Amino acid sequence: MGTRAFRGCRDARIDAKKSAAGAIDRFRHAIMCFGFLKRLDHTLDIPTWTKPALNGAVVGAIAMAIVGFTWGGWVTGATSRKNSATETSSGIAAALTPYCVEKSKADPLAAAVLAELKAAGAYSRSGIVEKAGWATPLGADKPNTELAKSCELEITKTL
Repeated sequence: MGTRAFRGCRDARIDAKKSAAGAIDRFRHAIMCFGFLKRLDHTLDIPTWTKPALNGAVVGAIAMAIVGFTWGGWVTGATSRKNSATETSSGIAAALTPYCVEKSKADPLAAAVLAELKAAGAYSRSGIVEKAGWATPLGADKPNTELAKSCELEITKTL
């Protein structure tokens, strides 16, 4: 019982001793019978059109990103948040401008503040409206700069 015949696919026979080497030979023979080693011995055959196709896909993606961000209107998250904050502030100013104008008309010191607005330069006018308290919305502690600018523009139209 020193050797043993191992019958596998077709008429192949391996005489293997009862040792680790014999077990490896039997395993190798079994794998070869199923054709696994034949497939593993060959490198992966990639079609010749694959490389140009992948290069085209990468170049196309880069071109699409460039066109989208420059002309397509795409923006990053940070730009979107900045635009949202600007639009929110402008919307608040547009909605509260009539309140600011009415507050300026009801102020007993309005004549002095309006005279100061006439005498002031264009860049310091919104500061005067802020100081007068007309650009401070209800429930806020400090004046809204956008509201002060839009209120100042509305008030100076009537001057």
